Order: sequence, then C-alpha cells, then structure tokens
Amino acid sequence: MNILSIQSHVAFGHVGNASAVFPMQRLGVEVWPIHTVQFSNHTGYGDWKGRVFEGGMIDEVMEGIAERGVLPGCDGVLSGYMGSADIGHAILSAVERVRAANPDALYCCDPVIGDVGRGIFVRPGIPEFMREQAVPAADIVTPNQFELELLTDIEVKTIADAHRAVETLRDAGPKVVLVTSLVTEETPADAIDLMAADAKGAFRVRTPKIDISVNGAGDAIAALFFVHYMREGSAAAALSKASSSIYGLLKRTKEAGSREILTVAAQDEFVTPSQLFTPQAI
Repeated sequence: MNILSIQSHVAFGHVGNASAVFPMQRLGVEVWPIHTVQFSNHTGYGDWKGRVFEGGMIDEVMEGIAERGVLPGCDGVLSGYMGSADIGHAILSAVERVRAANPDALYCCDPVIGDVGRGIFVRPGIPEFMREQAVPAADIVTPNQFELELLTDIEVKTIADAHRAVETLRDAGPKVVLVTSLVTEETPADAIDLMAADAKGAFRVRTPKIDISVNGAGDAIAALFFVHYMREGSAAAALSKASSSIYGLLKRTKEAGSREILTVAAQDEFVTPSQLFTPQAI
C-alpha cells in the first residue's frame, strides 16, 4: 500500500507527518510525505522556528512524483494541518491527480481547525475552506468534537446529537467519519468516547480517560484509522484497532511522564495494541 501524506512537519517531537508517517510505516505502508510546514517543534511550546510553505511548493513536489510514473500505484491521500487556503487548494489538486491516475484511491481529510478549550487555532479562511471544499471532496474525515460541531452547526451534547452530526457530515460528501474525541452527557467522567460511521452503521469505543496533554495524537489516529479502513473496509474494525493503538500510546506516554508522545518507544502499540477495545453499535 502506498499513501501520500500531506501535512505539517516538525524536526523535534511528533506532530503532523512526524506523528503520522512512522505509525503507517510500522503497519507496512509505503508513505510519500509532503510537508506543508517545516517547524523546529510544535507550537504548543509557545515559540518555534521555521516556515509555512506555499501551495506552489506542494504542486512542484507533486509534479516530481508524477514524473516518476508512480501515481497509478498511490492508494490514498492523507491530509492534515494545511497552514493556508493556498496550500489547501494544492492538496485538493494533488488528490485530483491521484484519482485521475487511480480512480480507486481514497482521500482522508483530517479537518484540523481547533479543539475544545482552545477554539479555532488555524489561520482565517481555513474553517471555510474545510467546510466548503476539503470535506466535500473527501472519502473519509476525522474531526474531533469541536470540529464536528463547527462543520455541521450541530451542538453535540448526547450520543444522539453526535450521530445526527456525523450523518450530516456524511451527507456532505465523505462516506466514512471518525470522531477522534467525544464527551457527551452519557460519557462517564473517567472515560473518553470515540465514534465512527460508514454505510454499515455507527459505532462507539469507550476507553479510560488518560489525564495527559500532548500534541500529535490526533494526527496519529487519523493515519492509523485510514490504513485500517483501507485494509478492512469497515469503520468498526478500523475504529477498534486505531483507538486501541492510541490508548496504548498515550498510556505509555503518561507513565513515562513525557511531554512528547512516545511514537518510537511505544511503536509496538501500532502493530499489537496491549489492550483491544471492542466497538459497540449505536
């Protein structure tokens, strides 16, 4: 399997491609990464060095890949943090090129916009671009709860609300949705829910809540879910495997007291999760 991954990158730590590429490689996937930004570290540290690339650079790298004659062998495109609408247009252009070469290729869009407690943290124009162009073009989307509400204009307080919001998102274009973090009135205080839906139904996984604040877990679970869905053809199976891996990764990161997720040290969790969570139909 070959996946083109277009998102941010950091030299130190694990967010964006620095969080998504290695887990996919551990699952036996050939990954072709294109970076939308190159930073020294993630922005959660408060300061960083580096720059956001222009859309033209994405186009240029894509042209070079196309010249190798390998696009017919690209099975999917994964995108994350875009940096600017200009980069977003370049990403969608890349998706079009891949689909033209391989009509069976899938596009998974992680619609990075913001998060609960932080609000919107992307540049102006990105939320609108996600809603109006990126999400409708995607086969799979992986929003968190904040992004799900923003993209659908539905406040999610209950599982029923979440189900309605997910179906609204599916009606907009993508046929598969993963909600990477979900807290409703039904969620126990010591737990966190994840939800996925496709044509076969909607499913929930509930894991123990881990009191940890790290960056990059959303990038990793989107990548893992994408790979497992492409192999299994099932949102329920992909949800089970991806959520189990991320739980193990975060649990080991918490135990180590690390500020960065242990992408390398806990890599066995990507292949053989230490605890497997079973999805429930909702």
